[in-house]
Amino acid sequence: MSEPIRALRGMNDILPDEAERWEALEEILRDWLRSYGYRNVRTPVLEHTALFRRAIGEATDIVEKEMYTFADELNRESLTLRPEATASVVRAAAEHSLLYGGAQRLYYMGPMYRHERPQKGRYRQFHQVGAEALGFPGPDIDGELLLMCARLLDDLNLAGVRLQINCLGSAAERAAYRKSLVSYLESREKDLDDDSRRRLRANPLRVLDSKNPEMQALIAGAPRLLDALGEGSLKHFEGVQTILKDAGRPYEVNPRLVRGLDYYNLTVFEWVSADLGAQATVCAGGRYDGLLEQIGGKAAPACGFAMGIERLLALLGDSGERASPDVYLVNQGERAERFAFRVAETLRAAGFSVVQHCGSGTFKSQMKKADASGAAVAVIVGDEEAQAGEASVKALREEREQFRATLEGLPNAVADLLFGEGDDKGNQ
Repeated sequence: MSEPIRALRGMNDILPDEAERWEALEEILRDWLRSYGYRNVRTPVLEHTALFRRAIGEATDIVEKEMYTFADELNRESLTLRPEATASVVRAAAEHSLLYGGAQRLYYMGPMYRHERPQKGRYRQFHQVGAEALGFPGPDIDGELLLMCARLLDDLNLAGVRLQINCLGSAAERAAYRKSLVSYLESREKDLDDDSRRRLRANPLRVLDSKNPEMQALIAGAPRLLDALGEGSLKHFEGVQTILKDAGRPYEVNPRLVRGLDYYNLTVFEWVSADLGAQATVCAGGRYDGLLEQIGGKAAPACGFAMGIERLLALLGDSGERASPDVYLVNQGERAERFAFRVAETLRAAGFSVVQHCGSGTFKSQMKKADASGAAVAVIVGDEEAQAGEASVKALREEREQFRATLEGLPNAVADLLFGEGDDKGNQ
């Protein structure tokens, strides 16, 4: 017998019980984003590798170690499965001149791919929902995005998720700061771990993001980027903080927060939770004013965030609930089996979810399945009902007398049992 083929490591099947939790959360996410005026954009999962190298940065962990990149043998070009979506959304906005008609509020939802060591909260195929506000220059949009995230966390009743913010300033300010940081780190190079030594040469700001406990005292003594910022950057950062204060939203200024992508400037932020173990970040983002021009579009300011859907679900926990149909349709007999399709489609046309029994089974075994389905109502069709163009209706979750209804009156009869809103119960 052949060896079984299994899913790739770090790429997980989402089976029906779990998928119902995903669908419920995705519905909440779409309603939340639409309530702030954000519109959906869908980009390919496969892009030219050059997009991510240019946008994210050659010296980042994502580009150096984590991207799924391969050669397209037909066209002899390098392609990459998207490791994040901001670069793709910005590429689409530039390619299709979305900002020609004014600033845009956009959102996306879907799978991303990074070749990382799989662990709780970190997978090789993972899913993100994100918002991108393109064309807005002031701190007001930064504040809106932060308050949006806070609203969602409130709506999901996720306590204990903390907001950390920082300001990275302009490219020129970071370049000047980089010199003082490199000087400090080089004077203590013997105390750096291997990862930090590598970052010192390629992307020294990322040393500040080290999670190694043995590095924290050294990092705490490093020069602060906030102390190197000019008046304009500090004014923008103060504007963001004022919005949070006026809204009564607590936050922490974390001067070591730098984020792992090169395109950020000014505001950066993370929402973190102690309930996720090592992968503490639930949501992260910031401002990236130079990215549109960097990938070949017309210069425009931009700000956004991304949330990990797997991590949101982990924080929500398992409610133990599963979606149930409104109706389970029991049928027995040759005529009944044929009529049952008309009954099921009549109910679905009226807006009810219906599971129709298929296959053999006694009336008793079908009723057991109806009860196990979680449906509130069983609609029963035998040959006698089919002959009369009727169906029997039975409440499964409360004590009520079973009755019969005509096909035309059946939707009202079911609505009456489910909601108490039916006009009648058909012809009983």
